[in-house]
Parts: sequence; C-alpha cells; structure tokens
Amino acid sequence: MTDNARARKLADRIRVIIAETLQRRIKDPRLGYVTITDTRVTGDLQQATVFYTVYGDDEERAASAAALESAKGILRSTVGRETGVRFTPTLTFVPDALPDNARTIDDLLAKAKAKDAEVREVSSGAQYAGDADPYRKPGEDEDGVDDAGSDGSDSKGAASE
Repeated sequence: MTDNARARKLADRIRVIIAETLQRRIKDPRLGYVTITDTRVTGDLQQATVFYTVYGDDEERAASAAALESAKGILRSTVGRETGVRFTPTLTFVPDALPDNARTIDDLLAKAKAKDAEVREVSSGAQYAGDADPYRKPGEDEDGVDDAGSDGSDSKGAASE
C-alpha cells in the first residue's frame, strides 16, 4: 500500500535538499541560473523526478542539463544522507515545460486582445441593421398604427359601444 502523504513529504524534502546543494556545493561553471520547480516521487519511493528551469538561451539550458547529469551522484548521496530513508530514490532531471506553456498562453491572450481591439474598432461606427427598437408595443399593428381607428371603430370594422 502506498502512502501518498509520505511521498509528497519526501518530494518536498528532496526539492529543498537539491536546491540548497546546487547553491552551496556544486561549483560546475556550466550550471547556470537553475531553479528547481517541482519534485515528484513514485508511490514506492524508488524514483524521484526533479523538474527544473534554466534562465537563458538554449545553449545555457543544454549546458545546465549536462551539469545536472554529471552532478547526479553527488546530489543522490546528499539526498540519501539528509533524508535517512532506507533506499535513496534515483534522480531524474526533467526540464520543466511550465515557462514554455506560460509563454504560449501569453501569446494567445495577446492575439485575442488584438482581435478584440480590431472588432471594437470596426464596430465603433456601426448602426443597427433594423430599427433601434425592434420589439412591438402592445396596441400597434404591423404598420405601427394603433388598433383603434380615428372614428372609434376597432380594426374589424365594428362600431365600439
């Protein structure tokens, strides 16, 4: 039986340990501005997936990925020493897609805003296709004349009493 609360706690602890170790202990010049965004541990506590982002261009991202792969052994031993679990989970580093997704959403929102502004500009001088008030009022015919004529008779020709 898996304990999801234990896996979440271990994932949070691994995230903190890796972030502190990268900041204080790993001195690889290829390692750029790396941010550990999330960590997920499997239910059996055997594997940990560490999501990270790198500030910079594609070359810096590739260099940071290589630096994280080369520091994987040191990071795993540090995680094992500081967590005290029986089996230290294997670490897998995955670039986080969240910034790319956020950028895509921002681009889509900007396009939608531009389309809304374009529609607003086109419709600023537009007129209604029909009358300003398209609804019939009680007591009006199709022609807009009241049901009662000027002679006091209704529309069927009978005299009113």
